[in-house]
Amino acid sequence: MSNRQVSVGIVGTSWWADAMYLPALQEHPGARVTAVCGRDHDRAKAFAQRWGISEVYTDVDEMISSGQFETVIIATINDSHYPITMKALEHGLHVLCEKPLALTYAQAEEVATVAEKKGVKTMVPFTYSYMPTARYLKELIDTEYIGRPYHLNMRYYTGYGRSGDQYNWRFDVGKAGSGALGDIASHFIYLAYWYFGEIVGVSCKLGFMVDRPALDPEGKMYEVGDDTAILTVEFANGAHGVIQATTVAYEDTPFGQTHHMEFHGSAGALYHFIDWDRVQQVSGAREGEGAIQALPVPDRIWGNVRRDTVHHTYKDLFRKNDFMVREFINAILNDEDVKPGFREGALIQQIIEAAIRSHQQRRWVAVSEIGA
Repeated sequence: MSNRQVSVGIVGTSWWADAMYLPALQEHPGARVTAVCGRDHDRAKAFAQRWGISEVYTDVDEMISSGQFETVIIATINDSHYPITMKALEHGLHVLCEKPLALTYAQAEEVATVAEKKGVKTMVPFTYSYMPTARYLKELIDTEYIGRPYHLNMRYYTGYGRSGDQYNWRFDVGKAGSGALGDIASHFIYLAYWYFGEIVGVSCKLGFMVDRPALDPEGKMYEVGDDTAILTVEFANGAHGVIQATTVAYEDTPFGQTHHMEFHGSAGALYHFIDWDRVQQVSGAREGEGAIQALPVPDRIWGNVRRDTVHHTYKDLFRKNDFMVREFINAILNDEDVKPGFREGALIQQIIEAAIRSHQQRRWVAVSEIGA
């Protein structure tokens, strides 16, 4: 690895930036955060003081134009991702942008194309794909533990949308792009694509279970986003899948969520469960080899992360290991490819738009229809 340091600018002072990006970058010898931008100057200044960042901005255009860094991390509200990313690309910066890459596939495709022309490194970090159990599942599927894939079933249960008493921008289509579909189902859409390959078609039903405020904090009407989503997807290899994501499930765990996955194929089955407390397990059964049995994640995949709680695993994974933002920094230092990048981010946005069209038109939609 090169001895040089990558200079980094951070746009956004959210809890996620504070908890995951800055600790990970501070631990990386090849990274140096030189600037931060936030809408609230006092909050941005406190953020900078906390992490020893020298430059503080409230104007993102001014920050990006300053020339003080070679890569930018965009951890802001969804509707700002596209304009900030385009500004960064105009200046030839490497860009890590939180999902969604943009609110529309057309914009996401534009961003991915411009990034490729500029020759910069990009990342859209679908975080759950880095978890030890997720990477072990990928290895098992790729080495044909289940044989030819037949179908998958993936369920993401969480409850942050159960209360509709107050406005929540995550259910404001104008700001978020969609509700549960884009916020949490997108993670599992990416995992489904990662595990089984290209998704060619989708049928989707969106749900609106909880009544939400009709007006935003400025007193304006807004389009209310979905709080549940159920998708049936078809893969290029002929396999089928069901992805369910809900923000209105009661899950009595420290994170208020659980993840469930099942994969079947010609040779057997795999099962995955995380309770976001102390359980993160993989099990499976192959034809002719008896009942379902635990498949412990190998130590080489766990690495040096703690295993006592899922929360500890999650924090250690990103703060102390070369995943997500640390992997992105390494790619810049070593001029290596890194995924998921903007091309994958655009692809997931294309599938999301196919799902929305399916719901609106009550029909199966080919992914190729979007952008054609």
